[in-house]
Formats: sequence, C-alpha cells, structure tokens
Amino acid sequence: MTGKSHNRTAGKRRRGAAVLALAVLGFVAAPAGAGHNPDPIPIAPGAEFRVLSLRLFDAAQKGETEKVVQFLTEGAPVEGRDRFGNTALLVAARAGRTKAVEVLLEAGSEIDHQNLRGSTALLHAAIASKNRTVKALVAAGAAVNLENRNGVTPLIAAAYDGDARNLALLIEAGADPKAVDRTGKSAMFYAAGRGFADIVQTLHDLGVDVNQVLGNDLTALMWAAGYSNDVPTSDGLATVSLLLELGAEVGARDNRGRTALMIAASRGHGEVVERLLAAGAKPGLADRQGKTARVLALEAGKPALAKVLAAAVPGN
Repeated sequence: MTGKSHNRTAGKRRRGAAVLALAVLGFVAAPAGAGHNPDPIPIAPGAEFRVLSLRLFDAAQKGETEKVVQFLTEGAPVEGRDRFGNTALLVAARAGRTKAVEVLLEAGSEIDHQNLRGSTALLHAAIASKNRTVKALVAAGAAVNLENRNGVTPLIAAAYDGDARNLALLIEAGADPKAVDRTGKSAMFYAAGRGFADIVQTLHDLGVDVNQVLGNDLTALMWAAGYSNDVPTSDGLATVSLLLELGAEVGARDNRGRTALMIAASRGHGEVVERLLAAGAKPGLADRQGKTARVLALEAGKPALAKVLAAAVPGN
C-alpha cells in the first residue's frame, strides 16, 4: 500500500500535482459553533484560510511535525475535512506519521472520526500496516472495534495483511477476533485465503471456530484451498495442513455444492489437492452443476491434476 522512493525531481512534480489536486477538491472546515450565520468568519481570512488547510494536510501526510504545529498555530482547523471526509489525522495515520498523529490528537482532533466510507485513523493505520501508529492510536484510546461501511475492522485489516504485530496490539486492546464484514468474511477467512498460517493459529487460540460457516456457506478450509494467486504454494499448503490439524471438516460444502477439494482443483492447486485427498476428501463427489473435482481441474487447464483425481476415485 505504500509507494517506493523515487528521484527528487519526480517527487517534487508529484507533490506539486497533489497540492494542485487538493486545491481543486477543497476542504471543509468543521464549524466552531452551532450558530446560523450564513457567512461565518474563518480563523484566517478568505483564501489564506483555505491555503492553511491545504498546507496542514500536506504537512500531516509528509510527517512534517513542526509545520503541522505551525499551521495549527496560524489558524488551520484541526477538524478540517477533505471531500472524502478525511481529517489531517486520518491522512497522517494512513501515512504512518506517528508524531504528526500525536500532535494532531493533542490539538484536539477527534480520534474516532470516520470519513465518508466509515474509516477511522486506526483503520487507516491498520490497513497500511503502520505498527507504531497503530500502537499510538490504541494507547490514546482509539475504538478498536469501530468498523467502516463495509464492516471491516482494524483487526480484520491486520489479518488480511498478515500483520501479527498489529493483530497482537489490537487483541490486547480488546478487538473482537470473531467480527464479520459485510461480505461474510472474518479475520480467519482472510488469513486462510492469503496463506497466513500463523494468524490462523492465533485466531484459533482465541476461540475462533475453524468450521464456522459464513458467506456463501464457505469455511476457512475452503478459502485456504482456493488461496489467492499472490500466495506462495508453500504458504497455501501450510495453511491447509494447519486447518486440517485443527479439525477442519474436509467434506463441508458451500452453496454451490463444492468441497474444499473441488475448490482446490478449480484453482489448479495440485499440492493442496493431494493433501486433501490424504485427509479423506472424496474425489467422486459432484457439485450442484454435476461437476466433479476432475472436471473442474480440466476446466482449469490442469489435465495432469485431473488424472490424479480420476485415479483417486474408488474403482478406477
């Protein structure tokens, strides 16, 4: 989620473009009171007020703490918002600018402010795997179970990224390891599907049921069997093996009638197919469309895997 360093000239061009974009988008300052004055007087007059807001956001994003203090002192609104509802605090948190985050909190920025997508500074920091910033926000009292509009909590974000340190910080602060997002996936499901066996183990130790059935009748084993393309084969296999050791049901079916074996075959994950067969998976079963794991392997362009599955069917 974070970019790599570039040459100084390119960096200056991007920063200039970013400032221009922010100027076009504009910022909305949080009202100081509950009055009905249609033309309130800002802390700093006219264009200067807007410029201060832009400069505050830019300094927060870059972690230029002294400038953050300067612009706040000059009248930049600590609760000013961009068009997406982000405050400077959220911008600083996403960038992992821990000192800037602490300065903005000290200046009165609302720690649990949610932008238009429902994301908080803590969720931004967790998504970006900014460990120090997560630690600072948790220590400052950020709500660890506050979810965004998609139901994603900071702990779910940490599990998705395989961030064991953030996961531990959030759990210690009271984060719910069993939370489920709007798509019907839990931290366990995300960790399983992304091959993070250590996270799966931690969540199991916290009481998360490896056989929990959620969205589309899927289980953690099914997600692990169909691990994503960016997961090393060894990690995917290790996660499947761990779930089996923890008691995952090899024969469970999703709402398509597919088992973990069928899912692994459809993804062409040969090593996982062999592990599931060794655990007792039945290769002769068909899904609701009448497709067996062998057929799914053929559809995935894996004829060699299809032969393995055909040979595993009793009587063949």
